[in-house]
Amino acid sequence: MSLRSEGFPVRVLLLAIVVGAIAIGTITTAQAQSPDNPQPKVEVFGGYSLLRPGVNVDGTALNLDAVPAGWGAAATFNVAPHFGLTADFGGHYKTFDPNDVLAGADVHVGTIMFGPHVETRTSHFALFGEALFGLHRVAVTNVTGVSPDNAFGLAVGGGVDIHVSRHVDVRPVQLDFMHSKHTFSSFGGGTTGGTAGVAAAATTTTGSADVTFNSLRYQAGINFLLGVAPPGPPPSASCSVDPMDVYAGEPVSATARGMNFNPKRTLSYNWSGSGGKLTGKGSTASIDTTGLAPGSYTAGATITDGHKGEASCRATFNIKERPKNPPRISCSANPRSVLAGTPSAISCSCSSPDNAPDYPVQASIGNWSATGGRISGSGNTATLDTTGASAGPITATATCTDSRGLSSRATASVNVEVPPAPPQASKLNEIGFARNSARVDNTAKAILDDVALRLQREADARAVIVGFAEPKELKPSTLAAQRAANAKEYLTKEKGIDPSRIETRTGSGGGMKADIWIVPAGASFNEPGTEVVNVPPTKVPYGRHAAPARKKKKAPTQ
Repeated sequence: MSLRSEGFPVRVLLLAIVVGAIAIGTITTAQAQSPDNPQPKVEVFGGYSLLRPGVNVDGTALNLDAVPAGWGAAATFNVAPHFGLTADFGGHYKTFDPNDVLAGADVHVGTIMFGPHVETRTSHFALFGEALFGLHRVAVTNVTGVSPDNAFGLAVGGGVDIHVSRHVDVRPVQLDFMHSKHTFSSFGGGTTGGTAGVAAAATTTTGSADVTFNSLRYQAGINFLLGVAPPGPPPSASCSVDPMDVYAGEPVSATARGMNFNPKRTLSYNWSGSGGKLTGKGSTASIDTTGLAPGSYTAGATITDGHKGEASCRATFNIKERPKNPPRISCSANPRSVLAGTPSAISCSCSSPDNAPDYPVQASIGNWSATGGRISGSGNTATLDTTGASAGPITATATCTDSRGLSSRATASVNVEVPPAPPQASKLNEIGFARNSARVDNTAKAILDDVALRLQREADARAVIVGFAEPKELKPSTLAAQRAANAKEYLTKEKGIDPSRIETRTGSGGGMKADIWIVPAGASFNEPGTEVVNVPPTKVPYGRHAAPARKKKKAPTQ
């Protein structure tokens, strides 16, 4: 009797499985755990199993090309990241149909194996590979003379699980290469319940033989995940702006930071804001605040990882109200002191303290006014005309108004000096005389005493004495001069006044008097109707005039 294996080429399949296992191990080493599909502590698999032993026994009807009915179960205990130990169980059954020579015979292939298990898990699926060894059992029932055989079995393979939920994966495919060698007894007795033809075919098989199983096993089913770590915190995001308080027109920078996202995924940022022109690039954005009214505004981002991870955040920035300080103005005068009639230049400078490159505030000067004189101005300068102004300070005022309508005023002071009037001669007093007399009496002396005191106090002044006489008086033309001369004589001899400081004159208009004038230094005496006279005083003390001679009575005629 000849036994042969019609399984897959062993070397080729083993090489493919080894290469696949190495690839899975390499990926696993570099792969970080996915937070969306963490590695469980225990995996329990159950499902359908198809075995293709590809074994025929020559000269018999025993054909194990495929065993389509079967089940598979496995429990994997993960003892380290990406690494675990698997206990694998399987049963495969075939009942020969009535047309087969071995009609009614059953073949049962069962496995109990153990071995290492490696896997890598992503967000959507898991790749795994394993190497198993243990019991490989083949039993043929309802055929006399064939005993079940237990042998050492080896299985190498792997598969893929699709992640459905936290505790369930669907395994669409698992492929394993299984190797085992069995020794069968002869089929001498035939089937126990078969027909005569079946018995005849079986009885032709005598003795025992070794059969090598190089099987391909396909499995599919459900993989239950136990001891899965609880999900971590959901993805979140935080946003910040810098600076938080700005004036309209100043730039603002916004930054978004994602947390608890899968580090393997590339994050995308979708920026939005409640005001200003927002330009986002990745995790940062710039905000143009030009034209924004004072108040609070927000800028935010929605962060997504291209899968299920999504988080949003917003940050607030404030547009400050611009300060409304009035403009600053200062004025000055040049010169600051002038003689009446001389002009003074007034200049002012004006600016707004709120002016900024991003917030221009213009200011201009106008509304010139002055408390005296006449002022005319244009722009920052004005001219103050002091013609006719009184002595003393004149205040010039200008108003600075900015482009927002705020205004301020400033002043400059100009002191006007009016030159004193030229000194003028003034009548100080007058003295009276008796009719036809030039005598200086006591009343006149008292008045002249005051004149002397004035001349003593004002050493640079002089006096002018103007004598007058009535036409009806005797010799009026000389009497007026004598009256002035006698008054001067009293001042010089009795009071010690320098004669050169006293001028004598006569005046027209009549009167028995002498007017006394004070002429300050620098002044002149130009009183109309007077003329200078220079006569000596009378010999009568202080000018007493001699009485006229009496007329002699005529002798009586004889």
